This record gives sequence, structure tokens and C-alpha cells, in this order.
Amino acid sequence: MNPSLAAVFRKELKLFFNTPVAFIATVIFLVFVGWFFNSTLFLENAASMRTLFTVAPFAFLFFIPALTMKLFSEELKSGTYDLLVSKPVTLPQVIAGKFLATMAVISVFLAPTLMYAITIGSLAPLDWGTVIGGYLGLLLIGGIYTSVGIFTSTLTENQIVAFISGFVLCFLLYTADRIGMFVPSAISGFFQFLSVNVHFSAISRGVIDSRDLIYSFSMMVLFLTFSYLILLKRKEN
Repeated sequence: MNPSLAAVFRKELKLFFNTPVAFIATVIFLVFVGWFFNSTLFLENAASMRTLFTVAPFAFLFFIPALTMKLFSEELKSGTYDLLVSKPVTLPQVIAGKFLATMAVISVFLAPTLMYAITIGSLAPLDWGTVIGGYLGLLLIGGIYTSVGIFTSTLTENQIVAFISGFVLCFLLYTADRIGMFVPSAISGFFQFLSVNVHFSAISRGVIDSRDLIYSFSMMVLFLTFSYLILLKRKEN
């Protein structure tokens, strides 16, 4: 990893875990998904992680915008952003460092849920292909939502506005396939393509399709590029 990028990554990771925000968010996330998972585990009467992979993307709609809302908004408000970009570090390195640090926190969110898979696997045969696919899908969704959250954080100095904007954009991506049901058939396919759920559903079944991977990484690059352009304009001004 580039030294400047690594420095930003370590700084952001330290900020996350030096405050109670990450720990509180992790506990709330685990309680939220754990309640749904445990309440439906025996109702399904099958060795499956389906409940987790259904609930977690919905939970991400709230938790990831909450994690990303201050990444740039706080620095823009406090004036430390100007100090940051004056150091020997490039804008892409700053953005990438913050992105990777947030993804590391999301991984911390998800790590304890592996106990669900281990527990189920000890009780009955478990399709580990779908489990691996499900976690890969959650990380890809997390990457998309993180890039969206970073983008909205570059737009405003107000963290609440950044959170609401990030939530709305992520929610639109989450429900795009449902929106497609109410638009003319000529453009419904476009909304299907934009839908996070459509692409995640295949991956969560253990089917790794290059089209779903291309979609996920394209969305990340798109919103991170938007973030770069917004910050570049701020730097020039």
C-alpha cells in the first residue's frame, strides 16, 4: 500500500475506534440482525443464512451513511480539510484511504456474524458456497453504500444533511427494481440494472456472475469519482 494512502487509512481507522461511534454502531447492528436471525432460525426449519443476507443490506441503509456522514463534512466544517490536502498526499489517496477504512469497519460489523454460520453448520449441513457468496455480496453492497456516503459527505458541511442524502441515494439503489415496476417498460430494465437487490440476489445464492461484479465496482468507481470531482472543485476555489 502506498505510504500516503496507508497513513490516511490508519488515521481514519484510529478516528473510528478512538470514539465510541464504531463500537456502538457495531453493537446496535449485531443486535438488530441478531434479533431477526434468531427469531426466524427455527421457523425456517432449514440450515440457511438467508435471514442474515436479507436483513443486513437493509440495516446497511442506516449504518453506513451514519459511518460516512462525517468523513468529509466534519473536515470541511472545521477547516482541517484544507490542512489535509496541503500535505504530500493526493486527493485520490485521501478518498481511497477513507473508503478502505470504512470498509474495514464494515468488516468488523460482519465478522461476529460468522458465528451464525458456524452454529448452523454444527447443527445441520450448510451450503458454504451460498455463505461465501452472501458475505461477498454484503461487502460489495457495503462498498457501494460507502462510496455513495463519501460522495454525499463531500457535498455539505452539515453531517445530518450528508446522512439523509446518503440514506436517500442508497435507498433508491436498494429499491430501484421496485421503482421499475411503476415506470414504462422501455426504461424498467434500466431500473432493474441499477438495483442493488437484483445483483445481490444472484451472488447470495453462490452464483458469481461477472456482470454483478462489474456493476458493483462500477458503482463504487462512479461515486468515488464524483467525490473526487467535487473535492477538486473545492480545492481550486
